[in-house]
Amino acid sequence: MDLHRSTTITLLILSILSPATLSMRYELHSGHTKCISEEIHVNAMSVGKYSIVNPHEDHPLPASHKITVKVTSPQGTVYHEADGVSTGHFSLTAVETGDYITCFSAVDHKPETVLTIDFDWRTGIHSKDWSNVAKLSQVENIESEVKKLLDTVTSIHDEMFYLRDREEEMHELNISTNSKMAWLSFLSLGVCLSVAGLQFWHLKTFFQKKKLI
Repeated sequence: MDLHRSTTITLLILSILSPATLSMRYELHSGHTKCISEEIHVNAMSVGKYSIVNPHEDHPLPASHKITVKVTSPQGTVYHEADGVSTGHFSLTAVETGDYITCFSAVDHKPETVLTIDFDWRTGIHSKDWSNVAKLSQVENIESEVKKLLDTVTSIHDEMFYLRDREEEMHELNISTNSKMAWLSFLSLGVCLSVAGLQFWHLKTFFQKKKLI
């Protein structure tokens, strides 16, 4: 049991320390929409930056290269919305656990154009720009590392409580399911006995009418 708990905690620490960032570059056709989801836990901070890649660096971005961006919570609350932009950023603190969705819609244009979008989405301790926090002096560098470790420990603590809550929910669900299955079994048994009784009564009545018994 102790070995299993230690293994679980170790895996949890590794998952927290691993890069919790979503960085990508993808193409979006004009008049189309593409959505990206990220699971964020309650009270976790999340930041995102997006921009349209200029196909010709020596020239201004074409007027057709505009997008509409919307960030929503699992319940549909809008955290960020920008219309007709080429670059932008957002930040939020999750008030509920679930999949948060960022949708990019390219402005309709004829003839059709293809936009290349850079998108960087960071969650938790990775949403903080530690390069701006760290200072040049050795003491301030150590203080910055301590703050970073403290945030990591806090994230691990929150993650463990989240997993414990999920475990309790699954336990209650199992108990509820087992109880329902037990009642269903008794109900099925009652139905079977009732059908058997009706068949016996029907056969007995039939044989009595035929004077076979």
